[in-house]
Amino acid sequence: MSGPIKTAVVGATGYAGFELARLLLRHPKLAAPLFFGRDTGETGADLGKVFPHISGNGAHRLLPLSLEEIEKHELDLLFFATPHELSREWIPQAIARGLRVVDLSGAWRLKSASHRAVYGFDEGNDSAAKLADTAVYGLPEIHHNRLHDARLVANPGCYATSVILALAPLVRAGLVASDHGVVCDCKSGVSGAGKQPTPRTHFVEVAENLSVYSAFGHRHTGEILEQVGLGEDQLTFTPHLLPIARGILSTIYVRLKEPVDAATIEQCLRNFYSGCSWVRVFSPPQLPQIQYCTRTNYCDLGFNLSPDGGRLVLVSCLDNLLKGAAGQAVQNMNVMYGWGEREGLN
Repeated sequence: MSGPIKTAVVGATGYAGFELARLLLRHPKLAAPLFFGRDTGETGADLGKVFPHISGNGAHRLLPLSLEEIEKHELDLLFFATPHELSREWIPQAIARGLRVVDLSGAWRLKSASHRAVYGFDEGNDSAAKLADTAVYGLPEIHHNRLHDARLVANPGCYATSVILALAPLVRAGLVASDHGVVCDCKSGVSGAGKQPTPRTHFVEVAENLSVYSAFGHRHTGEILEQVGLGEDQLTFTPHLLPIARGILSTIYVRLKEPVDAATIEQCLRNFYSGCSWVRVFSPPQLPQIQYCTRTNYCDLGFNLSPDGGRLVLVSCLDNLLKGAAGQAVQNMNVMYGWGEREGLN
């Protein structure tokens, strides 16, 4: 396209919406982005008053959240940072109007109806079903070549991103004995639960605590199964809530088909992510930590191998609001328009 791309964030007042606003306002390839939000007493306000963190970037009014309002502005690309129900309802209409969309909800990530059941979608909605078939799973390190022509990109879940990026190279290389089971022990900061407060995310419940939730029922499980290629009985994925604001650490336990040395594992990871801007591979014995990648778009990968060479512990860390949400959405946009993946993210 000639000239700057016209973008907007639909649902700009949540945590991911704020991160998108911050990134898009400084992106060198974009016209001034627009921001749409619910009428919570903030609609019509300067976004810098809603989020003082970005004041000084000029006046950016929070516009009413409606398709009619969106259509007035002749946009090229929409970022949806909305609940999956609203994404499922509005995005088919936005696509029909000729817009391209990057959706941060779970509305379009899953191909299997059995996996989508966790969301309770109306599977009789023909327009949504047809669109779901064309949606591209927006993990650039895996689906880079499909993103350029995509009309709808389904931004992956944060936990799913951390697990898929760790496992995919080894599974595709045929190293993992998946019949022995893969165990994913994952921990996230509280912002992963969204901005709307709940009893579980209340400060008093979270501080000085560590808790398990959604064991054998988390919405990101289907993404991992579909993208890595594991069977339902081959994956145990258990998420935990950490008493920190942001960041994910996933510890993944696998058995290997036959003993290997550490150099084989490291070379497998490095070859797979050669040329990938936002995956860093650590050499053993160094392992990633949340503090290394917070407020960046990196996913950091590391591992330790058992002395017998047959058991592997993978560690994957990322910022759930950036590589797990808004940063990855901007990375997807960069690929869609043929720009460098680092544009607007350094």
